[in-house]
Amino acid sequence: MGRTDSRGRALLLLIAFAVVGAALLARLAYWQVGQRDRLADEAFQQTTMREETPSRRGDVYDRTGVVVLATTIERERLIGTPSELSASRRREVATALLGILGLTGDDATQFTARATSDRKYVVLAHALDTTTGDRIRAAIASGAVDGVALEPEPVRVYPQAGGGPNTTLAAKLLGFVNREGVGQYGIEQYYQDQLAGRPRIVQAQRDVASRSIPETTVVRDPGAPGEDIRLTIDAGLQLSVEQELLAAWAADRAKSVSAVVMDPYTGEILAEASYPSYDGNDFAETAATNPSRFIDPIVSSVYEPGSVFKMLTSVAALETNEVTTETMVHDTGILHLDRNRTHVDDADHKAMGWMKFEDAIAWSRNVVAAKVAIGLDPNLRKASTILHSTWTRFGFGSRTGIDVAGEVGGLVRDPAVKSWSQLDLANGAFGQGVAVTPLQLATAYSAMVNGGVRIQPHVVKAVGVAEAHVADGPRLITPGLSSTLIGMMNHVVSTVPFYRDRTLISGYDVGGKTGTAQIWDTKLNHGHGGWKRNLFNYSFIGYIARERGKPDLIVAIRIEEGKPTIHKLGQLEMPVMSFELFRRIAHDAITTPDLLRARSIPTDGTTATR
Repeated sequence: MGRTDSRGRALLLLIAFAVVGAALLARLAYWQVGQRDRLADEAFQQTTMREETPSRRGDVYDRTGVVVLATTIERERLIGTPSELSASRRREVATALLGILGLTGDDATQFTARATSDRKYVVLAHALDTTTGDRIRAAIASGAVDGVALEPEPVRVYPQAGGGPNTTLAAKLLGFVNREGVGQYGIEQYYQDQLAGRPRIVQAQRDVASRSIPETTVVRDPGAPGEDIRLTIDAGLQLSVEQELLAAWAADRAKSVSAVVMDPYTGEILAEASYPSYDGNDFAETAATNPSRFIDPIVSSVYEPGSVFKMLTSVAALETNEVTTETMVHDTGILHLDRNRTHVDDADHKAMGWMKFEDAIAWSRNVVAAKVAIGLDPNLRKASTILHSTWTRFGFGSRTGIDVAGEVGGLVRDPAVKSWSQLDLANGAFGQGVAVTPLQLATAYSAMVNGGVRIQPHVVKAVGVAEAHVADGPRLITPGLSSTLIGMMNHVVSTVPFYRDRTLISGYDVGGKTGTAQIWDTKLNHGHGGWKRNLFNYSFIGYIARERGKPDLIVAIRIEEGKPTIHKLGQLEMPVMSFELFRRIAHDAITTPDLLRARSIPTDGTTATR
């Protein structure tokens, strides 16, 4: 028999062992050196508890600092650990709790499903009041129920009733706070960080039973309470406005009715509302049934405004010296454009002949507005650019920057991107083919009447003890042109009997401009689009003043999809017209105690102060 060992085989085995050993050593070094910090952190996390306790959310007040619009109260939530109970005991506990909570129907079914599940932790009920909490504690003490406990739970409440049924005051402006303590919509979302403050963060090691070890407790962040916020809104006026909107909505059978009252010199929003609205204390129900109610049409919905845009056309025409208020313009009733391929006409399809420019604006003649817009420059492209630049200078096509969540900038076509036809220019002259918000209109009209300065609309007067500081914007027009526009607006409501009889307010100076626009629906005509039948958007933007020629307030009205009860050529009348609603709200505003203090209207066109 020969020898069975082999030097080569031994060397091969030695090399194999060396390679495997080196690999294991490298892998060990990788875990112990390269991954040391990560593994140590994971081990620390597995044995460490981190608790965040939310700070108390700040309250929201009206401009007086007295009326509470939003606050936080302490309630309790019911939690359960059904996995610790037997199946039969879970059913017994669920039945006992149903009696205490008074749940029936679908609510009872959903509660029972949660309470009888095999989950280790489940929230069974939210926002329990003291009486219900005491009954549950008594049931736990008596042994009637087990496997449940009560935990503190902050609940955001809105204590002021709104102007309509099942609504809270200024709901669309305020927004709400969800179950996670995060603001949604409006003020609650925009000022989330300031209202919520910083949570208190505590870290500690835990034992095998997952209980914190007291001697290892470390406060990582003591937290900071949320700051209170004082709005520019007057609660009394806000309630009056909401009540007026409800009445108009019901009378006009409209889809929605909106109004905003603004100080044209400071940009403070004194009241802002739309109807239908919702109950901020029951936001979950609204979310489940009609979440569109959360949208605030004042800042978040756009529409074609119609003839209220004729004041922008007037600005462009007066600035270029194309016309004066006394210039005679021929109203032909119909105006053929684009080499007779298109045309625009007046609402009544009638010609009023030669008339002063200010009379044409007062009588809202589309043909005159179109002629003036086309006459801004002999070159169509340059005329389009002049009108478009007037719109953008007054803020249309961009956000105003108001301090609420969800503002949109609107839609304004730029002739530099795609050239306008004569029809495009004519339609734009009387507010068709553009999409704007009521707030943009209120802001633009504020600049028209305050001496020509663009102001920053805002709804917060102070955060904590710090007063909000809002800087003035650029000058848009001269003080002289501002004075002319004020006169033109007054001429509208004092010249036309239809407006004069239902807009003027005894003892006050009033001016403004109406707008009635058709509504295009892309879904009609098998997706080809068409005008909605017997539905229109009605607008009125105007001012009210205690002294002639010195406007105190701007009020913007929008009635969405109003249904006229009198539908004749050139006459689309509803029970409550936009200018009638303006008169009611303007009177409510100007007579609100302490809302307006003495103001000096400067003659040099600078923004007046309160």
